[in-house]
Amino acid sequence: MPYVLVTICCAFAALGSFLFGYDCGIISSSIAQDDFVQRFKGQLNDASTGGIVSSFTGERSFHLDLHSDPLIDVPREGARVTNVIISLVGGAIVGSLGVSYLSDLHGRRMVIFVGGILGTLGACLQGAASTIAMLIVGRFTAGVAVGIMSATIPVYCQWVGFGSSHARYSFSWRFPLSLQAFPALLLVVGALFLPESPRWLIEHGQSQRGYDTLVRLHSTRAHSNTSLIQQEYKQICETISIEQRESSKSWRDILLKNPSWRRRILLAAGIQAFTQCSGVNVIQFYGPRLYATLGFSTSRSLMIIGISGALAQTWNTLCLFLLDRVGRRKLLIPSLLGMGATLCVEATLSHYFNPDSSTNAHALRSAVAMYFVFSLFFTPLGVLSWIYPAEIFSTPIRARGTSVSTFVNWSFNLLFAQCAPIGLSRLEYRFFYFFMAFNWVGAAMVWLWYPETVGKTLEEVEDVFRDGNLTSRVTRVANGLTPRNSGCEEASVSPAGGPVQETKGAV
Repeated sequence: MPYVLVTICCAFAALGSFLFGYDCGIISSSIAQDDFVQRFKGQLNDASTGGIVSSFTGERSFHLDLHSDPLIDVPREGARVTNVIISLVGGAIVGSLGVSYLSDLHGRRMVIFVGGILGTLGACLQGAASTIAMLIVGRFTAGVAVGIMSATIPVYCQWVGFGSSHARYSFSWRFPLSLQAFPALLLVVGALFLPESPRWLIEHGQSQRGYDTLVRLHSTRAHSNTSLIQQEYKQICETISIEQRESSKSWRDILLKNPSWRRRILLAAGIQAFTQCSGVNVIQFYGPRLYATLGFSTSRSLMIIGISGALAQTWNTLCLFLLDRVGRRKLLIPSLLGMGATLCVEATLSHYFNPDSSTNAHALRSAVAMYFVFSLFFTPLGVLSWIYPAEIFSTPIRARGTSVSTFVNWSFNLLFAQCAPIGLSRLEYRFFYFFMAFNWVGAAMVWLWYPETVGKTLEEVEDVFRDGNLTSRVTRVANGLTPRNSGCEEASVSPAGGPVQETKGAV
């Protein structure tokens, strides 16, 4: 199979996405298990949760009696469970802020390794938790790992929660929380064998290692791809050289003195904000409660969530097929408009649905169906919110820009995870209208300000955001027209296929 190493690297790196999705998704089913409710009910108090705890009070239920859920029979206890959920988000905020420095100083591979270690530790603490405080510390530790390795969210974990709901005693929630240690351990082992990013190696003066990595990534049994390797090496060298001459390590320069970089950071932060303002995490974190308001038991609610997760894999596959064929903008705009329309319908159904009446079967099915339709429309935004920022950042600000955009994601995540119970309790079905408005405003912003990036290299995307000089200069290098005084090192392969030699040159 061609590009075996590339495939293996992508597979191992994707485990970070798996860990991210599992950490985020498994808590909703775990806190709904009967044993969890009974075991920790007496420990849900201010002393056990410390500074992470914040309370909410609510006298009214979410239209269909949200307080019928045993987890929130007492508002103060509901707040403590909310803090079990948002402790992961708090850790993710810390991780997202620190990842840029770890990535720039020690490389991308070290990020994966550290994230795997923290993910394993967090899973062990959660699975062995005997107190709420221990559970929150485990969630926070896993959250730091999630913040470090944030990526696309797989949702297979919903079936784990449903399957565990049939188990007795603490296994029903300890096993799902402990299972996240498995991908984290695989990440730790895999990180030891993953090659470092060739662009990072070249940027940090290790040109020969960077060139050797390109050889490993591009060579196949049938073809050495020497010309492709040398062309890409020259492009990387020249791009880094130009960016180093024009770059600044100061946050002030990045945000205030360079309009191109500032615009990119705002666009990346914006698309991450769209993701959280869509309402997806309110549905994800509090799914069992929302389905309980429609009259479903805990087991039936978890089964519906599992079906939704399975369908989400189909939506993801379809989205991946369309990404490069349709383009970013043509997927983002219908995604945001569709989610807004879906939540508008859901709010209307919730307003008129009476759970005590047996004559509303069609309304019940429609209300459930809207959550499935929402999942379909969310998929393009969920995928592109991580792809688009990676496409628009140039090398000097990629780590910091990604860190800022991820920080925005988790900050909004924390905000909505904390405020959702208040909104559902106080505003009832009207709470969904906020997300409807957010989605439609987001669609307008994408239409006005987000450029298309599909089919463009990093250098061509650079041309979209500034005067185009970079693309022309890199093209000259790729064609063998080397500019002077760039300060790069050149690595080459002899025509006879001999050993690689590294020389100081003017590439």
